[in-house]
Amino acid sequence: MDLTDRRLVITGGAGLVGSQLAKLLAPDNDVVVADDLSKGEADRVPDDAELVVADMRDAEDVADVITGDVDAVFHFAAYTDTNYDRPRVLFEENAEMTYNVLERMEEVGVRNLAFTSSSTVYGEAPRPTPEDYAPLEPISEYGASKLADEGLISTYAHKYDFTAWVFRFANIVGPHQRGTVVPDFIEKLQDDPGTLTILGDGRQEKSYMHVSDCVDAMRYVVEHADRSLNVYNLGSRTTTSVNRIADIVSNELGLDPEYEYTGGDRGWAGDVPKMRLSVEKLSALGYEPPGSSDEAVRRGARDLVAELT
Repeated sequence: MDLTDRRLVITGGAGLVGSQLAKLLAPDNDVVVADDLSKGEADRVPDDAELVVADMRDAEDVADVITGDVDAVFHFAAYTDTNYDRPRVLFEENAEMTYNVLERMEEVGVRNLAFTSSSTVYGEAPRPTPEDYAPLEPISEYGASKLADEGLISTYAHKYDFTAWVFRFANIVGPHQRGTVVPDFIEKLQDDPGTLTILGDGRQEKSYMHVSDCVDAMRYVVEHADRSLNVYNLGSRTTTSVNRIADIVSNELGLDPEYEYTGGDRGWAGDVPKMRLSVEKLSALGYEPPGSSDEAVRRGARDLVAELT
């Protein structure tokens, strides 16, 4: 699907990934950002996109933004905290938002959907993990909610003739991010420059991708993959340990703190301690992920140090 001269809706478009996608697409398209601003921020939305304050849990709000003249919906609105303290709410309301979007799209004849899923749908899988790995056994309610959403989208792709692009993200880093490891380390070191407390044993190891590369890859896949259901991992070919993230953040702040550990092989119950996605399918489509996981973390750290210090 060519993403030029289109009317596009981005739900959750004031968040980390959605706002960067809006920035990428708005110069060539009519972009509507729908966000309830519970976590996203209005000033992240580019001036050449329209912001509508809307809650995807509310069917009337969904109907207001998804109209028959829309060419595609990028559905990013979701609870995204893998360690959210109300897991039943996370699961039920993520599914409700996705179902509301799909039902409204089918009602008004919009048949193109891009969706942000997650590497957490795989659970603790062999690495690198390809898109056709099975069985999918998530170990958190967040991962389970994304897998449930994928099931709904698959149903609409096959039953209602939708074209869907499902993106299973590695860990995405970039500006304005809060509540994840990089901003967490920056804020801790601002409070105590001499000591950094690290969840787990620091040997957790995952793939990281900068948000600008993530949205660039998404655009490429939507424009080049044309099956009814297109599932793609987005990540890098390398990984970064939590200890290495601590080193990078400390270096960017000009600090040399002592590390303290909470212990165990993971940060919290439901955390996947090691993850690396296969990106061979993405590469075969013609898009080679740029840079390494360490480089993505450093870029994200620089973005956030500039904001937070």
